[in-house]
Amino acid sequence: MRFQKLIQWSAAAALSALAIGAAHAATGGEPAAVTQVDIAPCLAATATDDVEKANSACAAVIDNEKTPKADLVKALIARGALYARHDEIDRAIADDSRALLLDPTLADIFNARGELWLKKGDKPKAVQDFGAALKIDPNHEKAKANHKAMARELERIGAQMAVAGKPSFNCARAARAVEKAICGNRELADLDREIYGSHLRVIREAQSPAEARKIQREQDEFIARRNAGYGRPGYDLKKAMQERLQRINGVDGY
Repeated sequence: MRFQKLIQWSAAAALSALAIGAAHAATGGEPAAVTQVDIAPCLAATATDDVEKANSACAAVIDNEKTPKADLVKALIARGALYARHDEIDRAIADDSRALLLDPTLADIFNARGELWLKKGDKPKAVQDFGAALKIDPNHEKAKANHKAMARELERIGAQMAVAGKPSFNCARAARAVEKAICGNRELADLDREIYGSHLRVIREAQSPAEARKIQREQDEFIARRNAGYGRPGYDLKKAMQERLQRINGVDGY
């Protein structure tokens, strides 16, 4: 009985060995070699600004699961820069974003993506990326310049928003019907503030005291006509204010 079992085990072992041998024979007896991903064609195509070649060469690298991380980042950055040069902003942002997910220490790419956000008109995201670049490299010259410029721009926008819908005078003290109408309409309030600001500018730029007095006299006459004309049939307050602003800013005079 034991002898029969021994024969069965020996037969099974022999069959197993034959199967393994057959498998090795079918594959040449050696493990399949791992194919290396070649990043050179992608980098060459992007360097020569060949969009058609870059699209296929870089996709072969970027879409290959076997591409090493370092090469994948290089390919994404190269293709993203190519897209940016050809104003394919969304595609460039997508590649830069993927590269930053793989390596969030790339100050240059944060700055580059910030400039792309700026082209799209997304200033908050641009400032955020410029700031991220500076956190990584406080001496990054481009990021410092970009961040400083954007901080000033956002400050200016914030200041404009703070006075948006507010005229040049205190609405709490508005007594005339025309003043109350201006206070109750954001567009008219903005027009009034612009007129006042432009008036002060041309007064400062006057070449002589006599010219300054002339400019002030014209402004006083406009206010008087506005106050007298408001409410009368055919008087268009908005049109009158727009015409005054155009005249101050040099369309018809000065």
